[in-house]
Amino acid sequence: MVQQPNEDLFEPSKMTFGEHLEELRVCLVRALIGLAIGFLIGLLFAGAVVRKIEVPLKSALDKFYFEKAVSELKSEYGKDVPADLQSFMQADQMVYEEVYWETIEIERILDSLNSTNLEIDESVEQITGKVVVGAGPGPPTSVFVKTRIWKPLDARITSLSAHEPFMIWLKAALITGAVISSPWVFWHVWSFVAAGLYPHEKNHVYFVVPFSLGLFLAGAAMAFFFVFEPVLEFLFGFNKLMKIDPDPRISEWMSFVLFLPLGFGISFQLPLVMLVLDRIGVMSVKTYLEKWRIAVLVIFVVAMLLTPADPISMLLMAGPLTCLYFGGIALCHWLPKRKNPFGEGYDPA
Repeated sequence: MVQQPNEDLFEPSKMTFGEHLEELRVCLVRALIGLAIGFLIGLLFAGAVVRKIEVPLKSALDKFYFEKAVSELKSEYGKDVPADLQSFMQADQMVYEEVYWETIEIERILDSLNSTNLEIDESVEQITGKVVVGAGPGPPTSVFVKTRIWKPLDARITSLSAHEPFMIWLKAALITGAVISSPWVFWHVWSFVAAGLYPHEKNHVYFVVPFSLGLFLAGAAMAFFFVFEPVLEFLFGFNKLMKIDPDPRISEWMSFVLFLPLGFGISFQLPLVMLVLDRIGVMSVKTYLEKWRIAVLVIFVVAMLLTPADPISMLLMAGPLTCLYFGGIALCHWLPKRKNPFGEGYDPA
């Protein structure tokens, strides 16, 4: 009969409650010092981070104002906008403002051009769209000509208070510092937690943590590179429908940028959650396969809660999550189960 071993795996690391608190305090202090150093480094890159975060919004704004300019030209020319004008706008991404010039000013410009021996194809009398200001008998007070001033697309993101850009700069520095110092912080937190784990539990963590980090980064990257653009186009479509020009604030956009990738990163942990539930016996592969319709319904509800109030972002989250659900089933099925290290070695009888 094999007897239960008397060896205590935690004998070398035994501590009193006070010693545990002191060890926790040391780990947290070191982690906070690393975070503070990361924050100071993040201050150097905060401006570049904010500019990078602005890229999807500026791109969507540029597209909105370009399509608005093309739409206004179509209403003026009819369906056939001159091909050279279209190519000029598309090649240089140009939009325009409508202004009115006095004919006296135009005559002065034409006289100046004539003095340089340049040929002028049209005279002032041939320009259409004149607006006469003044009323009553006699000559008009002034005659104005409607024209366009062309300018390159340069969408701006606004702030409504003097301190708002400063707070955004600090927030970007804090986020950058947290990312830079995260390995140092996680290492010290792990050093405290690992002291109380069995060897086989540590092996589980060595697999789970990189897998969880990879899923989180994949979800956040998908939100930033593939979700922002269609979501913004969908939302700006209502601006176009109601003829309201968008004027987004940088603080609101920063909150949106942080919330959406965070929601995607957390939701992408689904296969890992399924694996844990399977390993502790709460769920099984058979149950996952039988309840897949209910699971898809729950996925769509969760996607609705973790995304803004638009169907595009909800569908862009629910679609990958549905694929990850079936990927989680495959993970539970193919990943070998670890044997209980205490299943052998002693006989309770």
